[in-house]
Order: sequence, then structure tokens, then C-alpha cells
Amino acid sequence: MTQITDPDILIIGGGVAGVTAAAELSALGSVTLLEAEDHLAHHASGRSAAMFLESYGNTVVRALNSASADHHATADGGVLTPRPMMLLGTEEEPDAFAHEAADFGLTRIDMDHAQRLFPLLDPTRVTHAAIREDTSDIDTDLLVQNARRRALKAGAQIVTGARVTAINGSAGWRVEAGGESYSARVLVNAAGAWADEVATLAGLPPIGLTPLRRSMARLPLPGGMDPSKWAFIDSVGERWYAKPDAGMLIVSPAEEDQIAPMDAWADDMVIAEGLARFDDMVTMDIPRPAATWAGLRTFAPDRTLVIGRDPTRPDFIWLAGQGGYGFQTAPAAARLTAALIAGRPSDLPSEVITALSPERFTR
Repeated sequence: MTQITDPDILIIGGGVAGVTAAAELSALGSVTLLEAEDHLAHHASGRSAAMFLESYGNTVVRALNSASADHHATADGGVLTPRPMMLLGTEEEPDAFAHEAADFGLTRIDMDHAQRLFPLLDPTRVTHAAIREDTSDIDTDLLVQNARRRALKAGAQIVTGARVTAINGSAGWRVEAGGESYSARVLVNAAGAWADEVATLAGLPPIGLTPLRRSMARLPLPGGMDPSKWAFIDSVGERWYAKPDAGMLIVSPAEEDQIAPMDAWADDMVIAEGLARFDDMVTMDIPRPAATWAGLRTFAPDRTLVIGRDPTRPDFIWLAGQGGYGFQTAPAAARLTAALIAGRPSDLPSEVITALSPERFTR
């Protein structure tokens, strides 16, 4: 395949945001996506325990969730598998439990019902439970691969192993990456934890994005247990959460430890502390994890995504700050990015578009 080094639109970053954007933007002109690693979705997008929880996040994030729901359910055959969400609380936290249950739109259930959805629950410790049934697993790999196929079918070029080393914006955009030079009229910054670094290379002020580590441990279950129909479990205050995965259970300490952009790994002490909190609410003996890993969830200062034209360079488009909402919001975020570049109306309310814009950090 001939290398396209002068596309109309150049995307930096091959996580779920960049790949879904490539699929949408290919209708506007030629698109090249540059990914620093050797394969797509290597960092945060490849390490997510993604659920589709429409009521997860702040008001702006929830608007993106809702605008993405139909795509997740139907596009390319859909990527959702129903799985209830259940919130658990102890007798020491009735007020916090009531607040979180109401915020998520959950319905209280008794302990017998809760134990059917999560047989490991310890009823001597867990006294509050609530669920909602309209939540789902997201097949994250399928979502990325569907977007990749649509992008390639529409003529987009995806280049892996292309770490950006220099950006010159004196006449359009010229980007040096992987030993090649690319020029484009529009640059889309979908670089995840590295998005501020990309802006700095481009001579633009960073937003103040913060990468926060989130760890996972995969636990074998006692013999004979099939967790495939169990609920996704969250504890009050998100001290830990858990969901079935490949016949085992993945448990996260739900930490948010600030670190520099990197290929993150799990901290053994953080995993141990999180599993101790999990252990306090379950009946199983905690085994040695079969695997541990970590990813970076990168947030803007207000924990809302950053999507829009840079205030000083309208041909530099931010698609960053997805935090823990990247998979849920990706379809709507990609459509908004395309609408902004094309100069056409978005399907999102104007107040949501304003709340997502990077201009909010200059007001």
C-alpha cells in the first residue's frame, strides 16, 4: 500500500478515540492515523473493564453516553452484552449508599436477590444492595476492530510504530513520526495520556491533563463457579469494583494515582490494599491473582472530555481527556469531531458542545 504522507486530516493516537474518529472523518477527506505503538489500543483502550453505564459520569459525560447508546447497540451488529450493575454497601454507610444508588438510578433489592447476582457476597458485612438491569458489557476489542475496518474501507491509512517526534505548524501541519514526514491541513490530537505533550510539540499551550493509574487483578474462582451471569459490582465510594471475565473475576482497587504518561503497570501494594477491601465484603478466600495490569485514565481538570478546536489554532482539534469514559463516549465523540471539522451541526445540544470545548480553559 502506498504511504499517504499528505492526508487532509492527520490523527495522532490509535486508542478507541482515534480509531473511531478515523472511521468518521474518512467521509471528509483523506485520513492518516499515527499510533506510536506496534498495534492499536495498546494503552488505556487495551486495558479497560468497560461497561456501558449510561448514568456514569457528570452531566456532560452522560449526554455523550446517551448519544453513543444506539451505535453501541446496533452498529456493525452491536458490541453490548447485557449485564446488571449492582451497588453494595455496609451498615456503616447508609447515607452514602442511598446517595449513590439514587445518582445511578438504582433500585434497592434484598440480600437474597443480591446473592443470586453475586454469590460471593458476605451477608454479615453487606447490608445494602441496589441494581439496574439496563447496563451492559462492552466488547472493547470488537468496538476497536469494527472502527478500524470501517476506517480502512473508507480509505483511511493506519500507521503503527509511528511515534511523533516533531510537529511544525508554520504552514499547515508537518509531523515527523516513525522516520516519515507527514503534512496535513487538520491535526487531531487523540493521544490520550500524551495529549498535552503533543500540544506542546505543536507549540500550543497544554490543557493540564492528568494521567491517573487504574489497576486490575484477575482472580481464579472456587471450583465449579461460573460467573458469566453475575452482575458488575461496585462498592460505595468505589473502594473496589469487580466483573466476570473469561471464567474468572477481575477486581480493581479503583485507585487514581497520578503518574507521568507511560506504559503503566500495577503496583503490588495497591493491588493488595484493594483486594483487602474486596475481601472484607466477600466469603471467598482471596487467591493469588492469575494476572495484574494497569492503565492510565487521563482527565481534564473538570473531569469532562476535551473535544473541539484549539482556541489559538482552529486547525488543531482536541479529542482528549476521556478519563474512564472513553469507550462509552467514543461514537458520539467521533461524530462531534467530524461535525466540527466539517462545519456542520452536531446532534449534541449546544450547551454540551460548549462544555466540551477547550475554550472553557481560556475563559
